[in-house]
Amino acid sequence: MFAYAFAFIDLKTNMYVGYGTGMRSEKEAFYNAKQMMSSLGIEIDSVRLDKYYTCQSIVKKFGTYTRFYILPKTNTTVNGSKKWHETWRDLIRDTMAFLKEYYRRESSESGFASDKKSNGWNVWQRRLDRIATAVMRKGVWHNLLVLGGR
Repeated sequence: MFAYAFAFIDLKTNMYVGYGTGMRSEKEAFYNAKQMMSSLGIEIDSVRLDKYYTCQSIVKKFGTYTRFYILPKTNTTVNGSKKWHETWRDLIRDTMAFLKEYYRRESSESGFASDKKSNGWNVWQRRLDRIATAVMRKGVWHNLLVLGGR
């Protein structure tokens, strides 16, 4: 069995502000993390996602004022919502500034890598609720280590 995890990270503090797990897919973990943030009332100013999340349905899940830094898939169309148009317009107008913002996601990638290194890759629990708790614990542990390093 494989457990997926997804975390939204605050780029200023390097702390996870939304964390989700899923047993079926990474997108399930993404939606669970998004739901956690919504239930806590956390608003997102900007989000940087990889190509797996380059679709209009993902853009619709966020607020009106959220800025997106995503790279287009080969079959991406410009037709869509106003937010969808704004994202691609920003990419075309100032590509270097857009890419500079997009690649700020390296802090989340390095955070995930350090979590895996410090906590291990394996989860030994068998029940679904315990698997979710064990994976969530890694996110809490990450935030505690970030707080302790200040």
